[in-house]
Amino acid sequence: MNLVELAEQNYTRFGERVSVIFEDKEYTNLEMLQFSKKLANGLKNLGVGPGDKVVVMLLNCPEVVISYQGILRTGGIIVPVLFLLGQREITHILKNSESVAIITSKDLLDRIDKDRDTIETLKHVIVVEDEDLPGTIRFWELLDGNSEDSIPIQIEEDDLAVILYTAGTTGTPKGVMLHHKNLYSNAVSLASTVDVEPDNVGLLVLPLSHSYGLTVMNTGYMFANKAVMMRWFDTEETFRLIERYKVTGFAGVPAMFAMILNSPEANKYDLCSLKRCGSGSAPLPVEILRGFQEKFDCTIREGYGLSEAAPVVSTHFPNRAQKPGSIGQPLPGVEVKIVDEKDRSVPVGETGELLVKGPNVSPGYYKLPEETAETFRNGWLYTGDMARMDEDGYLYIVERKKDLIIRGGFNIYPRDVEEVLYEHSVVVDAAVIGVPDPVMGEEVKAFVVLREGQTASEQDIIGHCQQHLGKYKCPRYVEFIDTMPRNPIGKILRKELRQRDTNK
Repeated sequence: MNLVELAEQNYTRFGERVSVIFEDKEYTNLEMLQFSKKLANGLKNLGVGPGDKVVVMLLNCPEVVISYQGILRTGGIIVPVLFLLGQREITHILKNSESVAIITSKDLLDRIDKDRDTIETLKHVIVVEDEDLPGTIRFWELLDGNSEDSIPIQIEEDDLAVILYTAGTTGTPKGVMLHHKNLYSNAVSLASTVDVEPDNVGLLVLPLSHSYGLTVMNTGYMFANKAVMMRWFDTEETFRLIERYKVTGFAGVPAMFAMILNSPEANKYDLCSLKRCGSGSAPLPVEILRGFQEKFDCTIREGYGLSEAAPVVSTHFPNRAQKPGSIGQPLPGVEVKIVDEKDRSVPVGETGELLVKGPNVSPGYYKLPEETAETFRNGWLYTGDMARMDEDGYLYIVERKKDLIIRGGFNIYPRDVEEVLYEHSVVVDAAVIGVPDPVMGEEVKAFVVLREGQTASEQDIIGHCQQHLGKYKCPRYVEFIDTMPRNPIGKILRKELRQRDTNK
């Protein structure tokens, strides 16, 4: 089975229906299929064929979904790129992937044009705007007059479907290779864990260029529901769309749930249609989870994933216990184990590195054999995440292996401290890092964002932690900052916090 068949099945099973709403315009599943087939034939006329890579760099819009399906229907490979990346990163991705085309918007052309002459494989720049721009092809003109017939090619489940670039250990993006089987199996497994009703309406707030958003989109093909698509997350626009379309749920990242929970605008809207949400991509603080569920009477089911696993590994299942702080249980068909530094399985309740195996696991990194060999070993994906499992098989992420703080020989996991910081009444955001210390090796430093109009001293925060944590875990230093540095999908950028501390 492949991703093209997944999209086709939606129309075959449910007939023509409205599947996407974008900026108050409706699109049916049949229209989206027809557009994607026309695009496939247009790309074929440009010489795009099996094995060719095509970058898609756009904010969320129907053209992204059409592009993904259109590229796959040529036998090509999608290279999704977040529009917020800088020129250097974009140039690296275009060169490293050897992409023959890019589908983008006019506002992003300056990040491509400066190095365009140095990218030997790049033959076509396609823009979604209906404007004649030098050196570009108009997206919708490429569709005009083309056949709605499928291109007669055989797509195998082990064919490469996506190369998804993530931040590498050196800061240079590395391409995670994902086969049709990886993405298809993950969508089907995830769909089997959700309780979706035919009249449910989802809000698509995640960027489709991210692995989480990509799989949420693929999972949507399994149901006869509407998806209200947002270009980019905005708190008040989220409220407006939930109220207007009676949205029943959405998949988001912790930063989104925190912003919604703490927004004073929420009381201006009727949000009672919300029933279920999913959280992933980063740890969801328990205080945010509980606060959101209580305020909006909406369940959040936290899960866990990473791009190398296409991406979902675990989630909370309906009709099973919901355990705050846990990332749930493995998806059907996904196997996990937790090991020590010698690859020995650890007892229940003990912490070790989380390993993953299953049809969703990537074959490796594109053109990076050494990094592939380090991360993918003996059939297992070494996630780099420290985790534990309880007696019921629920997983808990303790911390990234590289973020572990070792103070005087004692291991300190930043999330343990951060959970306590979030319990303080004036703290709205928090992150913890280790800083060098000549005596203890490392000391704990907390970065804290206060609620608007609230004040606190360094000693207030430290004293709060001392009431709830062992003394060795408590921050030695506290720095108050206006905003927490996060990547576009909401993960805290601890590297920037470490750099900030180093520059003092």
